Amino acid sequence: MEIRRALPQDFWELLHCLKMRSKYAVLLVFVVGLVIIEKENNFISRVSDKLKQSPQALAEANGTEASPALAENGSLASLRELDAAFSQLRSHLRNVTLQLAGDGDPGPRRHVLLMATTRTGSSFVGEFFNQQGSIFYLFEPLWHIERMVTFEPGGANAVGSALVYRDVLKQLLLCDLYILESFISPAPEGHLTPFMFRRGSSRSLCEEPVCTPSTKKVFEKYHCKNRRCGPLNITLATEACRRKQHVALKTVRIRQLEFLQPLVEDPRLDVRIIQLVRDPRAVLASRMVAFSGKYETWKKWASEGEAPLHEEEVQRLRGNCESIRLSAELGLRRPGWLRGRYMLVRYEDVARAPLQKAEEMYRFAGLPLTPQVEEWIGKNTQAPRDSSGVYSTRKNSSEQFEKWRFSIPFKLAQVVQDACAPAMRLFGYKLAGSPAALANRSFSLLEEAQPSWVT
Repeated sequence: MEIRRALPQDFWELLHCLKMRSKYAVLLVFVVGLVIIEKENNFISRVSDKLKQSPQALAEANGTEASPALAENGSLASLRELDAAFSQLRSHLRNVTLQLAGDGDPGPRRHVLLMATTRTGSSFVGEFFNQQGSIFYLFEPLWHIERMVTFEPGGANAVGSALVYRDVLKQLLLCDLYILESFISPAPEGHLTPFMFRRGSSRSLCEEPVCTPSTKKVFEKYHCKNRRCGPLNITLATEACRRKQHVALKTVRIRQLEFLQPLVEDPRLDVRIIQLVRDPRAVLASRMVAFSGKYETWKKWASEGEAPLHEEEVQRLRGNCESIRLSAELGLRRPGWLRGRYMLVRYEDVARAPLQKAEEMYRFAGLPLTPQVEEWIGKNTQAPRDSSGVYSTRKNSSEQFEKWRFSIPFKLAQVVQDACAPAMRLFGYKLAGSPAALANRSFSLLEEAQPSWVT
């Protein structure tokens, strides 16, 4: 009640006016809000000027003696803190007014979904959002769901899996992390788990208060990188998510963009989808290194030519390329539900100009690019040549993105080009007609990015 009486009556009248639905009412609210803020500015400025006077000057102006205690204990600092508090209140009032007078969004909270496939540079690009302090970032939380609904005997089919992924995504973007407890194995006890996949890749899960004191008796499979923490407390993580201003999530487990329509249209969310793609020839070359055991047939066929390349493996490659292409074509058609909410990004463009692409992605998402993000990009895109491991996010990016051209046999590149030609044409990847063209750095395999890729 004290705070309510202290606020201007005009402010409460403003809140009452916000219940009106018409555009004219919103515009009126905006104007009235600015007037109120300007009045507060003038008043606070006058008060601030008085507060900044020395105790002696105030005493002389009031015809009284200066208080020795006031002069000695440095209370001017306290008065300045009060002045700063008023400034914060003024800024908050301005933000509230601008948000309510804007385009009708429920608030400033943004929900960013980075949608990719394995070995496309998504971990690297995801760090652009992980490094922003006001974003609660989750790294591949759907990994737990994939293990339960896809790989177990009698698991759901591809469509069923996509629907489960979507529903779990929605709850995660709404900061309901308890949804993961049904999929983490072994099941959490008392909302505690040491088995959160790649916990260390999410700064928000390794900061206080989510990072609790470590327990020596508990083995944590996925631990934080720069500090020791106890088992993940899902309740604390949920509360931290709700305190952060924005939410971002990276996943390589959703490829059908159309299944995300109910999520995008949910009035509680303000979703921005960034689809990250990469030259499929580079993806195959990277997967043959990172997932060596799964690509033994490919490697034997490329090196010896004896073991036949099974048609089902080629069909799987073609199916992956087609699902990515169809999702991109849907996004670029600009259906009403995706308008202003879809962006297509090539990894190669990020590698060549990481800061510029980060600025474009942040602008698209409606988020501020902070100095911390810029610093991280600078440090992690100029790494020494020998520091780029298979899963590292430290890359000499301008050199790395074409390195695959010198490691993949031309016969494998031909298989990929035949299977993925429609997707490659859409994304601006040129076909190599000969081994010499593939290995010739002066021959660019990349066309210029299209402005229409931001919708």
